[in-house]
Amino acid sequence: MILLFGIPSEPPLELLHRRLGERGLPVFMLNQRDFESASLSARVSEAGIEGRLVVGDRSVDLGRIIGVYARPMDDRLLPELDGEPPSSPRRLMCRALHDSIVAWLDVAPGRVVNRFREMGSNGSKPYQAQAISRTGFDVPQTIVTNDPAHVHEFRRRHQRVVYKSVSAARSVVQELLDTDLQRLEAVRACPVQFQEFVPGFDVRVHVVGGQAIATRVDSPAVDYRYGEHGDGGTRLATFELPADVAARCVDLTAHLGLSFSGIDLRFVPDGRVVCFEVNPSPAYSYYEEHTGQPISAVLADYLAAALP
Repeated sequence: MILLFGIPSEPPLELLHRRLGERGLPVFMLNQRDFESASLSARVSEAGIEGRLVVGDRSVDLGRIIGVYARPMDDRLLPELDGEPPSSPRRLMCRALHDSIVAWLDVAPGRVVNRFREMGSNGSKPYQAQAISRTGFDVPQTIVTNDPAHVHEFRRRHQRVVYKSVSAARSVVQELLDTDLQRLEAVRACPVQFQEFVPGFDVRVHVVGGQAIATRVDSPAVDYRYGEHGDGGTRLATFELPADVAARCVDLTAHLGLSFSGIDLRFVPDGRVVCFEVNPSPAYSYYEEHTGQPISAVLADYLAAALP
């Protein structure tokens, strides 16, 4: 049995569900929005982890689940909880269920994509950058500061600078322009990550197990995720990675304890390959939609390999 955990209509989950169905594989869908009718009970015994997952009138023995794809949203933002106070019984019940599922997935046998305890590196971009550099990738020159003077000096040194979130929270990468300097004092309230601007073209690499699937991205936008598509805008295409870069991507994913990752690279005109970050829960459907690459199929096969 393969468990899918998240919002069924979200494209990455929906695509994978479809691929598993095409293969005739047994799937148990745990929709986060059904938290009021769901429960999980588990205990550790000499035989391993025993228990049961119940959702409404459906249930499954935990011992039957040997493959998991988990891509839940922040349960605090579920529409069903909109307007609920922070400590309402419904919020507390929902959070308790999610905490139980996360704790179980971190120790459950089989293939779990990905275990939450292994996804923590993305919560601190500077920490993750150190792990990236240890696998042989170049990383951009970076400062994290709340001192405007340090930002001015960094910009004088590198001329072109971008800024982004330090945490796992998604942010739009933007270039630091002269007009931004007028509000630079605002960084005193919260440290911000500044990086040298790295020229070149982007490549997103999705690693599934030992396989690397690469997409080249050409865009006039600083952050191609928010650029326009089509003529003159962002273009995505399949890309053949050099063998050594593909091997480093697989090694980096394993080094971080992940079985599935989205790695953001930039190929620089001087021959360097710079790695910006590793996403442990990538929205791969965006790349599959624009290139036809079989990322969901490879992921389905990876999970299917866990079945007897």
